[in-house]
Amino acid sequence: MGEHDVKQGEGEELRTFMRAILDDLQALEQLLDSDRIESGIRRIGAEMEMFLVDEAWRPSCKARAVLGHLEGPFTPELASFNLEANASPRVFEGNCLAKMEFELADLLGRARAASETEGVRALLCGILPTLDKSHLGLDAMYDEPRYHLLNKVMTDLAGGTFRTRIKGLDELETTHDNVLLEACNTSFQVHFQVSPHEFAPLYNLAQATLGPVMAIACNSPVLMQHRLWQETRVALFQQSLDARTESQHKRGTRQRVTFGERWVESSVLEIFREDVTRFRALLSNDTGESSLSMLERGVVPPLSALCLHNGTVYRWNRPCYGVKDGLAHLRIENRVLPAGPTVRDQVANASFYFGLMSALGNEYGDITKVLEFDHAKDNFMAAARYGLDAQFRWIGGRSTTAQHLILERLLPLAREGLSNSGIDVSDSDLYLGIIEDRVRSGRTGARWALDSLASMDKGMTPDAKHRSLTAAMYARQTTLLPVHTWSLASADDTNDWRHNFRTVGQIMTRDVFAVHPEDVIDLAASMMDWEHVHRVPVEDQEGRLVGLLAQRTMLRLLAQGRLATGKEPVAVKDVMKTELVTIGPEATTLDAINKMRTHRVGCLPVVEDGRLVGMLTEHDFMGAAARLLEESLSETLEGGAA
Repeated sequence: MGEHDVKQGEGEELRTFMRAILDDLQALEQLLDSDRIESGIRRIGAEMEMFLVDEAWRPSCKARAVLGHLEGPFTPELASFNLEANASPRVFEGNCLAKMEFELADLLGRARAASETEGVRALLCGILPTLDKSHLGLDAMYDEPRYHLLNKVMTDLAGGTFRTRIKGLDELETTHDNVLLEACNTSFQVHFQVSPHEFAPLYNLAQATLGPVMAIACNSPVLMQHRLWQETRVALFQQSLDARTESQHKRGTRQRVTFGERWVESSVLEIFREDVTRFRALLSNDTGESSLSMLERGVVPPLSALCLHNGTVYRWNRPCYGVKDGLAHLRIENRVLPAGPTVRDQVANASFYFGLMSALGNEYGDITKVLEFDHAKDNFMAAARYGLDAQFRWIGGRSTTAQHLILERLLPLAREGLSNSGIDVSDSDLYLGIIEDRVRSGRTGARWALDSLASMDKGMTPDAKHRSLTAAMYARQTTLLPVHTWSLASADDTNDWRHNFRTVGQIMTRDVFAVHPEDVIDLAASMMDWEHVHRVPVEDQEGRLVGLLAQRTMLRLLAQGRLATGKEPVAVKDVMKTELVTIGPEATTLDAINKMRTHRVGCLPVVEDGRLVGMLTEHDFMGAAARLLEESLSETLEGGAA
């Protein structure tokens, strides 16, 4: 989606655009047949995405303002709380890896300086821990026609609703009415330029490496305060852009986010042709002069129609065609690596990948002869779920743990690959040394985040925990130390504690016990006794809030003898309160207090889209007030001591 001048093609316009795609494919075939695509050199490059966060460590939609302070290779992303920085392509030799790290660190530093001018911070992480559904309205989309158009087309195809369900340690199930769930993901995408004759074997090697590379790089274990996969981006990206119809689901039609279904046999054309066949064009552009006509004039064509279509198919290893200084080239874009935890960690991940790409062919020959495609695909999914704890099927179908395979077989091969490519030994030792230490310690970015959450005070609210995690992530990034050396996050990492109590969603109780209207009232009474709660909400079959039961109602029924043994059972629906005062999770705590005082209620069911998401009681306010008082006294004492 790097193309800016796009439109929604319909009718004759779309047919014209499809003809341009087919012409581009013919032109690419001629370029390949006539050896007019660059060979004999390998280059590397990278795209680094980041989040913008405010003083409360939540997403900040200030990308346009921040970009106004930046020059050079910075671009917007789908959401206004994201930025992208593009590193220069470099010949894969010598100290190119160290130079890549230096450039990326400089780009991040420039982004942070520009962000601070606007009162925000730039943060590297795969999924921002403080991000929630309220941040994903269309007002958060970067205001460019191409993004709004893509959203319209994809949403229309999806029937207006995108469904996401991910099961990990927790389970997240949600629906959304636009494509901004995809913007929860930020990546570190690396490019590897290859010669046309070696594209097929190297692309297959790239597929084979995705599992091990994913296992060492996991950095996105949390989404909307749910602990899911070690690299939740994989599941989220696949589902957030899944626009298949019900009939396509039933037929097993492929998603646009895909690993692929088979090895490539001989040419990049196989992938482009398959994607054009399977995925209809969503957008179009003004095609201008035919690619075939440009070839006849001796001009290398940009294949803009084919590239635009390719930008709407999201393979984890994406083939890329480009033209630089009048010379065409091919690249493999690895899209699985998450942003962060640090620039150095990112370059270490890339070094491991580049080293494997350079060595596996010499070690195993044709990878398709010794590794089943389904095993490579399954390894990738296992790594995304379990990280370094994944179990792999490797060469010859042998079963092995990710840690054993990486330490015993793949790290030595990656070192050999970097050495054979002429990479400086000092750089190879540095970056692959980080990977080795990370694997031996088991401390990926994902593991650090999960261990940090588990170690925090059980009395902290989920919101406070995830804000502390985000603050700690930012603080430790600035030290430049790799993630396996980081100390765990704690409550002390967030000193702006007042932000923990601003909205209902931050202090409400999420773990709510509810009953059904047809349940017997005795069940509700027992729940109140067992769980020490004074109120029980009532939900229907669809999860909609339809009533509320209070302890005083139970006492009144008991006094009337209606709960006595031997009496006919009373249904919840017959005694529940149906005229409810509710509030949304994004309302301020002050609004909640005023509403409770106005209506003289001690409890507010918290409702979003008609569904119960939490309960807010006087007890929750007492806990928040106690924390505020504790922090205030602590600050006063520290100030006095100073």
